Amino acid sequence: MSKIIRIGTRDSQLALWQAHTVRDQLEALGYETEIISVKSTGDLLLEKPLYELGITGIFTKTLDIAMINGNIDIAVHSMKDVPTRLPKGIVQSAVLPRANTQDILVYKDLEFLNSNGTIATGSLRRQAQWLNKYPSHKVVDLRGNVNTRLQKLQDNHWNGAIFAKAGLERIEVLPQNHIDLDWMVPAPAQGAMVVVSMENDAFSTEAVRKLNDSATDICTHVEREFLQVLEGGCTAPIGALANIEKGKLYFEGILLSLNGTQKLSVKKAIPSHDYINFGKSCALEILNNDGKEMMKKIKKELA
Repeated sequence: MSKIIRIGTRDSQLALWQAHTVRDQLEALGYETEIISVKSTGDLLLEKPLYELGITGIFTKTLDIAMINGNIDIAVHSMKDVPTRLPKGIVQSAVLPRANTQDILVYKDLEFLNSNGTIATGSLRRQAQWLNKYPSHKVVDLRGNVNTRLQKLQDNHWNGAIFAKAGLERIEVLPQNHIDLDWMVPAPAQGAMVVVSMENDAFSTEAVRKLNDSATDICTHVEREFLQVLEGGCTAPIGALANIEKGKLYFEGILLSLNGTQKLSVKKAIPSHDYINFGKSCALEILNNDGKEMMKKIKKELA
């Protein structure tokens, strides 16, 4: 059996870049593809109550519903945006080789770092880590795609804004006025792209699996397992990063209070082939070290 694999994507510049990357790799293997942009609309979600309860992420929901309805065959996502539990019938088919994992600060000036300042980010994780390091600063909310956020930074009196470096590099909008935040632990699976498909679509799933990068797959699995065990369905300031070097897997995970005043962390290294349940064990270590109380407080504050 042969067919054209319909690749679903959002229509932002970064999302389209990711979809074209997957298309190029599949076509290099001899597959025929077609890219289909799917708009994210609240109406679509209301009319199609197909989604498993407890899943977050309006963009991934819309693409998943389009796949469940048979409008697309696969969907391409920034992996850090994908819920740790996929809807029933949808499977992770491939994780592509990882790009840069770091967060960066795009700034107007750097003098504010030693005094008072205002930083923009829509991420609780970035907010908490920034306030942990710079408690005198103010953090304001920043939403939208990469280009929208860069423009908002220019249009407001903020000192800087935090971005994932990989996204800006991929669409070639990384400004010179940035610094790497090598002290900031990234979001689980940051810098990685994931492709999902329908479990019962053997043709598309088998095709996409040929794109999988095993090292990135293992590292993101550990990070997302850490996230899943910690969060329990609650958004929280959680960071995680795993790396494989010379047969060893190095892991760092953190949980912070919303205001950044409290920080729990774990750093460990194991043989890379022992990665099964490693993320879970690291998360349990944090939960048993005041993490349960911190998560209760976070849930209460976000309610």
